[in-house]
Amino acid sequence: MELSYLIDAASMLLRWLHLIVGIAWIGASFYFVWLDNSLKPPTDPKLIEDGVGGELWAMHGGGFYNPQKYANTPKHLPEDLHFFFWPSYTTWITGFLLISVMYYFQAATFMVDPSVSSITPAQSVGIGIATLVIGWVVYDQLARLLIERSQLLFAVLYVAFVTLVAFTLTHLLAGRAAYIHVGAMIATTMSANVFFWIIPAQRRQVAVMKQGGEVPAIWGKRAKQRSYHNNYLTLPVLFAMISNHYASTYSHPHAWAVLILIMLGAVLIRHFFNLRHKGVYRWEFPIVGMAIILGVLVWIAPKPHPQAVAPASGTAASTAPAAPTLDEITKIAVERCSGCHAEHPTIMPVAQMGVMLDTPERVKQHAQRIYERAVQLKNMPLANMTKMTDDERARIAAWYAAGAK
Repeated sequence: MELSYLIDAASMLLRWLHLIVGIAWIGASFYFVWLDNSLKPPTDPKLIEDGVGGELWAMHGGGFYNPQKYANTPKHLPEDLHFFFWPSYTTWITGFLLISVMYYFQAATFMVDPSVSSITPAQSVGIGIATLVIGWVVYDQLARLLIERSQLLFAVLYVAFVTLVAFTLTHLLAGRAAYIHVGAMIATTMSANVFFWIIPAQRRQVAVMKQGGEVPAIWGKRAKQRSYHNNYLTLPVLFAMISNHYASTYSHPHAWAVLILIMLGAVLIRHFFNLRHKGVYRWEFPIVGMAIILGVLVWIAPKPHPQAVAPASGTAASTAPAAPTLDEITKIAVERCSGCHAEHPTIMPVAQMGVMLDTPERVKQHAQRIYERAVQLKNMPLANMTKMTDDERARIAAWYAAGAK
């Protein structure tokens, strides 16, 4: 089997597994934050005496449930105690393997864009990996210094840091790679919170209880703070992960601002739900969050190309040269695009996105997509690896303006 096919198959399996374990992790995070915010003080004196600080009655799947949370620790350890960490670890492991297969092993194609910077593939991989490490170190130090002093100041400084990273990466890496690495940096921070803070705190609590000691309440408090941070970071990470399907975001001249604004809108929406679970309804948060996201979508909407307006009939402009023919555009597509978009592509193992541009009929079928990607967004060919010229883009625009006939 060809190496390109093996890479494609590996990315499919890793993406599938990454999605499965990621759903498990996110589901647990959302559930436990909802549970924490929905607990009510117990009314049963026995529960209060046992140290239960909150309880909840719920129904699911035809059954009744009564989860209880202890104010600090129970009087006795149960024999069967569940920890929630493997979904986090496996999500990060599969994510790193996936980013390695998709980006690091194909850095010349997916990490480097000569129109953005002149870095080498090896340098781009180094930048990507360094981003994951530095992102965790900076976050962790900010949290250590500021969480107990001011959550607001911590949030402002962390947003400023992520903005700086997004700005830097979009000026060094290809747009898709920059977005993915901002998301991967935040996801690495989330998993590191579990690995370095949440699980160790839980294991220390259990160890002290086994020895009959008193468990400091601050251990649980700090672990919960990191868990809440993870909850807020989830939606921004999810957007970064799906962004590679939406070229109008990462191809924008101010792609870094597009990413940060959409992430900020997502955080505001998440904040609304976290408050709502406590019975507090602050509708300004989702309204502002959606307004930011919709405003960004209006802002980045591709503008009509100057040549995309056909001249009015019967005017002097109608004497302009005839638009390129379908055969001419097909020739451009075969030369510049068919390496990735053909029945038998030469660069990719299969036609990407199922789009084939190797015959006149297929070129005409995908006329709008060709115009959007090659003329409006100019993000295809990928990293312009086949050297499509401005004149060729102008000819595509003229052909499309004339009705793509």
